[in-house]
Amino acid sequence: MDVVQRRVSDELDSATQRLIDEARIITGPALRAPSLLPGWSRAHRVGATGQDRPAYASPGARDASIDRSAAAGARELVEDLAASAMALRTVARQLPDEAWRYQLQVLHGPRFPARQLLTRRLAEVELHHCDLGIGYGPGQWSAVFAAMELDEPMRSQRAERLGYSQPESVRAISMARKIPPYRPGQPLPGSWIGRRRA
Repeated sequence: MDVVQRRVSDELDSATQRLIDEARIITGPALRAPSLLPGWSRAHRVGATGQDRPAYASPGARDASIDRSAAAGARELVEDLAASAMALRTVARQLPDEAWRYQLQVLHGPRFPARQLLTRRLAEVELHHCDLGIGYGPGQWSAVFAAMELDEPMRSQRAERLGYSQPESVRAISMARKIPPYRPGQPLPGSWIGRRRA
């Protein structure tokens, strides 16, 4: 992993921790509420983001798999999100340099080099975090992600999120319920983030 990849990986760690931090305090009924993407619940978005899948046989198989994940309970979804993120991080940090040049394909999309995986995952985490409709929006993006050069369709998808109207923050609601917020440097259960990086 070169210096640029390591920076993207660190950004991904931070973005994933923000998502886990807020996903863990969404109650069951709120998790089943609609997200900001028509036809998708918040559980669908957490389930889609939390699954590390090499590929899908078809768009229908993808949707069915996401539906299965979305049916899980809140705790299971957060644990799956943390576990899949950890699995991706572990593999990414161990890949030899030549592996980042390998060409990948998702469904029937265009091929792309593996070195774009971390950027694509970062965009997925940040954009779907916005989709949850829990008060997280472009104002919470890191300066790095907000200015990052993205390929299509991620560039257009990021631009779309600039127009989202976010409801009250899940953080504000959780504070009213006395759920303690995540404190940097303290790992959440099931999360590696907040521990010292290897």
